[in-house]
Amino acid sequence: MNYNKMIDHTILKADATKKMVKTVIDEAKLYHFASVCVNPVWVSFCAEELADSDVKVCTVIGFPLGANTTAVKVFETKDAIDNGADEIDMVINIGALKDGNKQLVLDEIKAVVKAAGNKCVKVIIETCLLSDEEIILACQLAKEAKAAFVKTSTGFSSGGATVKDVALMKKTVGDELEVKASGGIHSFEEMASVVRAGASRIGTSAGCKLVKKIDQRDF
Repeated sequence: MNYNKMIDHTILKADATKKMVKTVIDEAKLYHFASVCVNPVWVSFCAEELADSDVKVCTVIGFPLGANTTAVKVFETKDAIDNGADEIDMVINIGALKDGNKQLVLDEIKAVVKAAGNKCVKVIIETCLLSDEEIILACQLAKEAKAAFVKTSTGFSSGGATVKDVALMKKTVGDELEVKASGGIHSFEEMASVVRAGASRIGTSAGCKLVKKIDQRDF
């Protein structure tokens, strides 16, 4: 297994400069990561810089709160793809899920998946704000909406990926969807633990540190 290709090398901080984004791009190319994950404003720059590489451009939609209207998330998705995005990480309407408004959440994910066309959509459910029952429901809705992944976290809330949540998500989606663990993964041991729990993609800003320790290791 190519563990480098499990990593979405991430820079989503508000104060990210062009120089900082370029560093992340160069690192992703060097280590052949799965993607760089950036805010939408950087998508076109990343697409240009990565055009001759095997690294994809991933961006975030409705980020980080998920509280945009569906129409805004759909527009963001189309705009990102027009600018060169290969993968879309969307934040669900967390409040609607907690209200039990399953239809709104389902329809919104479906709308983003439709807007994305043949591009990969990962559904961020922000597990730290959800009960186990809500995590299961969010995963079921993402599966029904034909997303490609469910993703634990934005990394901007009160917690990140945990082994327990990743395992619950994977148990819920089975082989139909993949699981992306994101938020707070800064060591090889943390990465290995969520991979064992069922994650096949890792969102982290510590990608270079992780891959330097992957060689000769056994998950």
